[in-house]
Amino acid sequence: MRAVEISRFGRPEVLQIVQRPAPVPAAGELLIAVQASGVNRPDVLQRRGHYPPPPGASDLPGLEVAGTVLDGAPEDLAAAGLAIGDAVCALVAGGGYAEQCVAPAAQCLPVPRGLTMVEAASLPETFFTVWQNVFALSRLARGETLLVQGGTSGIGVTAIQLAKAFGAQVIVTAGGDDKCAAARAIGADHAINYRTQDFAAEANRLTDGRGVDVVLDMVAGDYVAREVECLAVDGRLAIIAVQGGTASAFDAGQVLRKRITITGSTLRARSVGYKAGLARALHEQVWPLLETGAVKPVVHRVFPAAEAAAAHALMESGSHVGKIVLSW
Repeated sequence: MRAVEISRFGRPEVLQIVQRPAPVPAAGELLIAVQASGVNRPDVLQRRGHYPPPPGASDLPGLEVAGTVLDGAPEDLAAAGLAIGDAVCALVAGGGYAEQCVAPAAQCLPVPRGLTMVEAASLPETFFTVWQNVFALSRLARGETLLVQGGTSGIGVTAIQLAKAFGAQVIVTAGGDDKCAAARAIGADHAINYRTQDFAAEANRLTDGRGVDVVLDMVAGDYVAREVECLAVDGRLAIIAVQGGTASAFDAGQVLRKRITITGSTLRARSVGYKAGLARALHEQVWPLLETGAVKPVVHRVFPAAEAAAAHALMESGSHVGKIVLSW
């Protein structure tokens, strides 16, 4: 099979198309003929040498795929409610940048009716992540307010739509007036240009001083102190990346007085059983929204797999709105 390999750690051009043996599904896994692969910021970190795959995972980058089921044990297919030839999308711990990929059967979901393979490949990583952090851990409820850092990222456009679909208000930050407009067009109630405005002050103003209930943070660093300032009583802060650095100094007194909960999580190394629970929740509660069009994939651009380096360069530029996808 063809695959995109990290030939050495470095700039996007280290990504190269190579020939690799096709993977063989182990017990509990399905083999997928990949038609599209999602591109995510963790792939960029892995390419730079900062995010190694967990033990046992493929060294190839790629955390989400869409395609058709090629092979799998009958009992694994039956447990997943799937058959050979079915169209699926899957969350994987690695190996997604390839023409064939193995995935735990419990992490395979049917392609929602009406979606293309490219659209389906844009779903798993961001939908699993947002569901885990915004809903399962932070318990965002109808009528509450969510603040999303980076509202036009793949995570951001997913968080906007899911939060709105479940009755929350959404404030986002974005790096420019054009991106703020794009976020509002996707469904955000308010968008703050973090280059020209203090997001904490704006979030407090927009909530009449009450503050926001949940913050989804991909920055960390010095953002944490300002997030504590604009969180409401009983607010929840979910940190999912540290693009702004790992060191954070904040007012612990406010954390105490407001009863703030701060959580951090990564998904890649979690157990199949844990991810299976997220998959079931998505299938039951979110897949119907995708099939009715209440929630829609936002794909910024599709690249041929041979142009993975260009896809990574676009990701690093930060100029995209939504997801970047490779096609095979």
